[in-house]
Amino acid sequence: MRHDDFTASLPRPRARRRTVFAAAGLACACLTVSGCGGDGGPAPGADPSAARSSDPVTPEPSPASGKPLPRGPLTGRTVVIDPGHNPGNRDHTREINSRVAIGTGRKECDTTGTATDAGYAEARFTLDVSRRLRTLLEKRGAKVVLTQDGDRPYGPCIDERARIGNGAGADAVVSVHADGSAHGNRGFHVILPAAVRGGGADTSGIVVPSRELGERIAGNFARVTGSAPSNYIGGDTGLDTRKDLGGLNLSTVPKVFIECGNMRDPDDAALLTSADWRQKAALGIAEGVGSFLKR
Repeated sequence: MRHDDFTASLPRPRARRRTVFAAAGLACACLTVSGCGGDGGPAPGADPSAARSSDPVTPEPSPASGKPLPRGPLTGRTVVIDPGHNPGNRDHTREINSRVAIGTGRKECDTTGTATDAGYAEARFTLDVSRRLRTLLEKRGAKVVLTQDGDRPYGPCIDERARIGNGAGADAVVSVHADGSAHGNRGFHVILPAAVRGGGADTSGIVVPSRELGERIAGNFARVTGSAPSNYIGGDTGLDTRKDLGGLNLSTVPKVFIECGNMRDPDDAALLTSADWRQKAALGIAEGVGSFLKR
């Protein structure tokens, strides 16, 4: 999510980028169709200056069903899915407001995320889409790791989320989110890592492949869901580059965030709360990841 908890998103400097429509053309040329950002700001009611050590890395193994993975076009590939936030975060405000190093400084461990006006939480949305995405990728033969599967009381912290992807040796990592901007702000956008070096962070090796991953996800997401790129971030490209997200700064493998829509706009909220649309969202992301991994 691009917001600080429940506040509106703020525009950020734009980087040069190809349009999502060019990415969609690339996706269609390379792929046959198969059948939130996230770090945010502090949650209310806690001391944001408290420091702590992050919990140990405990990735969720794949496959979720316990059955052997089928052979498919993604056999031998590892994908880490990072469901933004955690439904339990709101009950652990002190822990999630503790600060961790993100390379460019220090930032809160995690946030509670946003919600629709009717109370549908971003953390519920991200976990639902992530589980659907896992199923789709496993059917194509990929080994899938979730950073959390509703099995932790809170978190994990943003630095641990990055370490899970790094430790898995992931071929691609996708952090799933939904934004919390103002009414009238609509559409999706994919957040790409900026060039960051220092403070334990070095994205020099992932900037280029992460951009390609993001472009392919954006193109396929638009095609499968019918959603337009954000009308308030990214100059109608559906792409945005940031250097203030620990989950990207600390990654050593290709990684992007996707904000699937704006939960605070009633039209986008109607999509985000639809199970049918969430399945399309998961499929659009899966198609993008598959296109990237098969390039």
